[in-house]
Amino acid sequence: MAQSQFHLGWFLGNSYGVHGWLDQWGGGTARNWSDPSLQIDLARAIDRACFDFVLLEDSSFVPDNYGSSMDFYLKRASRAPKNDPLPLVPLMLQATKHVGIVPTISTSFYPPFLLARLMATLDLMSEGRVGCNFVTSTAERAAQNFGLTEHIEHHTRYEMADEFVEVVKQLWDSWEADAVVADEAGQMFADPGKVQPINFEGKFFSSRGPLNTARPAQGHPVLVQAGGSPQGRAFASKHMDVVMAAVSTVEEMKKFREDIRARAAANGRDPDSCKVVYQFLPIVAETDSQAQEILAARQAAKDPADILAAMGSIFDIDFSIYDLDAPLAELTTNGQQGTFQRFMAMGNTLREIADSFHFALDEVAGSPDTVAAQMQEMMEEAGGDGFLIAGDLNRRYVAEITDGLVPALQKRGLVRTGFSKTQFRENLLEF
Repeated sequence: MAQSQFHLGWFLGNSYGVHGWLDQWGGGTARNWSDPSLQIDLARAIDRACFDFVLLEDSSFVPDNYGSSMDFYLKRASRAPKNDPLPLVPLMLQATKHVGIVPTISTSFYPPFLLARLMATLDLMSEGRVGCNFVTSTAERAAQNFGLTEHIEHHTRYEMADEFVEVVKQLWDSWEADAVVADEAGQMFADPGKVQPINFEGKFFSSRGPLNTARPAQGHPVLVQAGGSPQGRAFASKHMDVVMAAVSTVEEMKKFREDIRARAAANGRDPDSCKVVYQFLPIVAETDSQAQEILAARQAAKDPADILAAMGSIFDIDFSIYDLDAPLAELTTNGQQGTFQRFMAMGNTLREIADSFHFALDEVAGSPDTVAAQMQEMMEEAGGDGFLIAGDLNRRYVAEITDGLVPALQKRGLVRTGFSKTQFRENLLEF
């Protein structure tokens, strides 16, 4: 395949939560937000369009940062209500043939054995089509839901995450690939010599093992992470198959990828085995002028409160107490460090920051061919392995991407038109 090809994924923010309940094209989601058919329709559409994977974001708390109250978040359906996305995974797998499904779990709160067994089960039932997105969790309210009075310190969370991944990898390896022999004549289902305890004793976790299910179909499910801080990047470059980058310029794209690849090489890894994908929110319309009108209207309608409440919930900061137009005092967070540094660098006042901050590449707008051409230019200039579509979920937008943008990319030879492999990791490593 041509070296210029790149991968496509879909980042499903607020994955099993409320989508577009006030949008013109949101359908009946206000009434049936917990009906999984919207997410299943997404999986089917991106499977047809030859996406490599969909990532199901998650969080486990009701924010109360903005205005020191849950009111703003509950009224806007921002992060709550939200169902656990894990039950979506087998439904989405059953509805598709090729696309990888990647749920999110917290290394700060999930027991490693439970996670290792769950992901092994899903990988076996799908014959190798699942991944796992590891987060350390950022919010103190989430920590309090799991019995802690305050959240674990940021650097310590990444120490835990590093050990967590070591445990689950060893548990997946506790069964050799050929341990299941199903020998009827010899009356031996699993070879006892190929299943061993791991006897892991660490600083944060311990587990005897072995798993009580077999080795995952892929050996290890695909490992995914998004962390912009130095600790997050170190963690990702050591363990991850896919690293998500939330950046907003081509220069940032290039710097992020170069840093991850250098770190991966320093860890003795082939940098090509660690795929960097960029969050991307394109606007696709029939013509360039229509798309630009939509972009201008969205920018004009931006409410600083929405941005500040959302960011406050991942930084554990109540931005409502600050004057929007006064110089912002020095702030610190135990939340998302990398995102916080980018956020604070966007201006001197909260209004400037809210107007300027972009969580992803979100200013590309045009016809399908125009957007495809810009994606090609960005990737040629910055390098990288793919884009992660992260726009709001409604069936119209899904069609604009899968039936409008993707064919334009395919005509340019930039993305796959089919799958020659059967497993998620094999497809990722194909180019």
